[in-house]
Amino acid sequence: MTGRSLRLSRLRRVGTEGQGGKPAEARGGKPRRRGTQPKVVALGGGMGLSASLAALRRITGDLTAVVTVADDGGSSGRLRDELGVLPPGDLRKALAALCGDDDWGQTWARVIQHRFQSQGELHEHAVGNLLIVALWEQLGDHVQALDLVGRLLGAQGRVLPMSAVPLELQALVKGHDPERPEDIETVRGQATVALTTGEVQSVHLVPHDPPAVPEAVAAVLDADWVVLGPGSWFSSVIPHLLVPDLLDALTETKARRVLSLNLAPQPGETEGFSPQRHLEVLGRHAPKLALDVVLADEAAVPDRDLLTEAAQRFGAAVELAPVARTDGSPRHDPELLAAAYDRIFRMHGRIGPWR
Repeated sequence: MTGRSLRLSRLRRVGTEGQGGKPAEARGGKPRRRGTQPKVVALGGGMGLSASLAALRRITGDLTAVVTVADDGGSSGRLRDELGVLPPGDLRKALAALCGDDDWGQTWARVIQHRFQSQGELHEHAVGNLLIVALWEQLGDHVQALDLVGRLLGAQGRVLPMSAVPLELQALVKGHDPERPEDIETVRGQATVALTTGEVQSVHLVPHDPPAVPEAVAAVLDADWVVLGPGSWFSSVIPHLLVPDLLDALTETKARRVLSLNLAPQPGETEGFSPQRHLEVLGRHAPKLALDVVLADEAAVPDRDLLTEAAQRFGAAVELAPVARTDGSPRHDPELLAAAYDRIFRMHGRIGPWR
């Protein structure tokens, strides 16, 4: 066994032991019905991950979200600066997306997403952010606290941070200063990177070798399917590939890997990007990453041949499906996205025990 494999094996063991050997229902999740549904891990952050989770919870009860923790804006940024905690915002959004469609789930989803409006210090703080941080301080354990929030909400899945330390996203950006369009400079902070009008060349994390949460590594290694994206490409999707142990797990897992592309380029961060260019920049950041399926909305792909060629470099097939809302907005429809994932899980690769 190589040193890297030994480390992953240790992280898998620590991740499992961290659950205390308890059944899923004792940890805040639903009891696992082995042999009836796929074990799915979704990686990302923000509204892109929320869209994926809202779809995935419709087709499996064995679902884990692994969420980026580099946010430094808004309520999350203020709590991070004041208390030195992980930014809770993307974790909160993931928990809200996992809430059920019954009155209990939808009520709690609205509560944790509620933002205070005032002239004081509470202005724009989200209720869920405060709840999550309070439990972190009470319990002293990120994973245990998030599991407890999930149980309170009746969340249909588990939410984990990708790292247990707050991360700073930094990017090399060409033309960040419009008056110097050819200059390349370092832009610091996820909020700033997401809004830059320049061309993002690459991103990295500070610290450069952040520790992965063991439970997140264990989930990836034990999954049947791993879903990466959609979401802000440089600030929510690629950061997972910059956590060494998480990237190793994504490389070594026996799970099938799906990359879900965005419906449209993001203003600023990926302005003018074609679907295949999203794949190209992903490959530059993780050249050893293999994929099995690239999912894209059929209306968002002007040239399928070019996307197919880019996907083949990862060893992946391309699946085109109508997954966008019909109102014309660049948002995924949960039911359509769920149908696309379900078809991919059933038709690609190994025949899972849930068939």
